Amino acid sequence: MPETIAIERVGRVARVTLNRPEKLNAISRQLQRELIEVLVEAERDDAIHVALVSGAGRAFSAGYDLTGGSGVAASQSSAIARDRDGLEELSRNWLRIWDLRLPVIARVHGHCLAGGTQMATICDVTFVAEDARVGAPQLPLGAGFVASYWAWQVGAKRAKEFFFPVGSMISGREAAEIGLFNRALPADELDQFVDDYVEWVARTPKEILILQKKAINRTQEVQGFREAMMSGVEIDAIAHFSDPVLAINRSIKERGLRATLDEFHRQ
Repeated sequence: MPETIAIERVGRVARVTLNRPEKLNAISRQLQRELIEVLVEAERDDAIHVALVSGAGRAFSAGYDLTGGSGVAASQSSAIARDRDGLEELSRNWLRIWDLRLPVIARVHGHCLAGGTQMATICDVTFVAEDARVGAPQLPLGAGFVASYWAWQVGAKRAKEFFFPVGSMISGREAAEIGLFNRALPADELDQFVDDYVEWVARTPKEILILQKKAINRTQEVQGFREAMMSGVEIDAIAHFSDPVLAINRSIKERGLRATLDEFHRQ
């Protein structure tokens, strides 16, 4: 049984919940692995036509777990090649959602930060609460890994505007307006809207859903989607061994994440 993911099958819908509310659903290696496992299981179930991914508690996801478990910026003593391999594994796992023969819908509320935005954008359709807080990494812990996902969705100009400063944040409404997500809804209307949408999708024969997703994905593949998503891996691995990132990681280890965040944003 998964420990960080909850799943409920309701009719033709697999309702998948990121279930680390005490950590704001921060992405550990275990959470990512268990998410992929339950989605693959849903894909294999002929009775399931669509999956819905949501977050338990106050957030969709606060990003990668920097306290240990994600492997991103947590193993700076390792060689660059080893770090790069870990980043590639993370990105290839997100692409498994893209490759699933099953539509995956994301419902975003609360905070959706850094790696949480990778997870939200790789889903096939993403709806967000207007008051959600959507953001880049809050510390300079790397470069390119998350930004490449944004650049594909919103274009180079918008991505640069957002990622050049550290800790940029926008509302769910703006995230939908710039094309990062599909649509923003008032917070009190989000759940009902998404529930109605996934039930509507679930009426479509599964074979047709598989073919529709494949056809649309192919239009992106011929434009270089997969290569674009993987483009940040090497750049991020290099950034992890830069002096500023090493200094931030030393501070996190010695003083804790909160103290490091506070000090950085006082500068």
